[in-house]
Amino acid sequence: MEYNLADLFESVVDVAGDREALVHIDHPGTGAERRLTYAELDRAANRVAHHFIAEGLRPGEHVGLHLYNGIEYLQTVLACLKARLVPVNVNYRYVEEELVYLYRDADLAALVFDAEFTERVAAALPRTDKLRRLLRVGDAPEEAPGLDATAYTEAERSGSPERGFPRRSADDQFIIYTGGTTGMPKGVMWRQEDLFFSGMGGGAPTGEPVKRPEELAERVAAGGDGITFFPTPPLMHGTSTLTAFIGFHFGQRVVVHRKFVPEEVLRTIEKEKVSSVSLVGDAMLRPLIDALNGPCAGTDLSALFSVSSSGAIMSETVRRQFLELAPHVMLLNNFGSSESGFNGTATDDSSPETGFRLRVNDRTQVVDPGTYEPVTPGEPGRLAQRGHVPLGYYNDPRKTAETFFRRRGERWVLLGDMATVDEEGVVTVLGRGSQCINTGGEKVYPEEVEQALKSHPDVYDALVAGVPDPKWGSQVAAVVQLRRGAGDLSLDAVQAHCRTQVAGYKIPRQLVLTEEIQRSPSGKADYRWARSVATEASGAEA
Repeated sequence: MEYNLADLFESVVDVAGDREALVHIDHPGTGAERRLTYAELDRAANRVAHHFIAEGLRPGEHVGLHLYNGIEYLQTVLACLKARLVPVNVNYRYVEEELVYLYRDADLAALVFDAEFTERVAAALPRTDKLRRLLRVGDAPEEAPGLDATAYTEAERSGSPERGFPRRSADDQFIIYTGGTTGMPKGVMWRQEDLFFSGMGGGAPTGEPVKRPEELAERVAAGGDGITFFPTPPLMHGTSTLTAFIGFHFGQRVVVHRKFVPEEVLRTIEKEKVSSVSLVGDAMLRPLIDALNGPCAGTDLSALFSVSSSGAIMSETVRRQFLELAPHVMLLNNFGSSESGFNGTATDDSSPETGFRLRVNDRTQVVDPGTYEPVTPGEPGRLAQRGHVPLGYYNDPRKTAETFFRRRGERWVLLGDMATVDEEGVVTVLGRGSQCINTGGEKVYPEEVEQALKSHPDVYDALVAGVPDPKWGSQVAAVVQLRRGAGDLSLDAVQAHCRTQVAGYKIPRQLVLTEEIQRSPSGKADYRWARSVATEASGAEA
């Protein structure tokens, strides 16, 4: 047995088959839910895997998942892994041109899609010459374009529920497409063994990783159930799918919702006695707080142990607001990326004044991006990780050469985040170098200014971007969404507030008020949008 994700999952099934594995709830209280035990999920995935093989898909070919959250998403991922096919996530918000790019760039041979995306799939399909098999989840729309797609239910009926698959390998791949916040999305190629250790904690995210593949099932058999994981962001973003697999590797229960609706999330936490919730920063935690202060006041959160964020930080202001409502819950700002998996967790003293301070794992360093050597304490550099790192970007040798390197015989990945490290090894993350604002020679990282802005009582959400300035090259602009019921907010008031938390050159010189901050479905910042809005408001040329 190797560190292959399908082998590992099957080993857990063999010792925990009767435990509840996966729950999909559309609308709490309506009865619109499905529940599968580990044995049932295993058989369901086997059926789809055998259908793929019968349709002529070969090991190593790529299968796109153009789906909302649901049983079918994780069932299809498992089916791909079992059949040695490569699962590829597809952002369901993409429109035709973006889909054409991703379908072609990923060399998709098959696509599993939700019925409501039929029109978009049909529009993109004529320009994707390698995509030859379609599997549709749900009934086709009445006036849908003609597509030669097999119904998912038919595929399930046609495939065998038994295993009987060829021998798999730790080298089998898993591709995670990035969100494309700094350009077109890129497919990060992971060996499954590397993803298991870097992205899934090696069977013990907060403890000692397993030393043998067989040890995973041994730990599950020795322990009990009773833990419920609830990844609330879209599964099409890597973090949520990895969180689900962490739950599977513990032999515990995973709950998913089709979409993030704050009131329904809270009802599910209470009904299912959820232990651990994962989300993405203030964009998801704030609405939960609003619901707890409004229609969901009094929700029983007693079973909830932790709320963790990846992809964006929970600001100190919002953390305090949540802890006033649920003081027993542990709030974790985790740090990682599609290219590195998990790197570390923020320290308790992270704040706008101290910065986002991070205790990293022993495989993460801050290095000089030119020499790849560790920087001296206090000097800025780029975060990098060694060991279990991806093979590179699919179909992009130039970007692979820029991001992945070898040092003293080990594989490394150079992340986009700038950081410093102190004498004790604690890392302060400054922000993504690509979003850094150079104003008169001083460097400003948006994240630290955003933290200061969000601590203002009238600010609900904020993004910071640089706009052209004839004197300083760029100036700091704040795009702000006000709290409901808040009065007007002036630039002078924003500057006075920020002056108590960040240096003078970091203070916004421009304020743009917007009805809603634009973010990805998972809550990640859309800096291109923020820069465009701020530049247009300033009248400057981009």
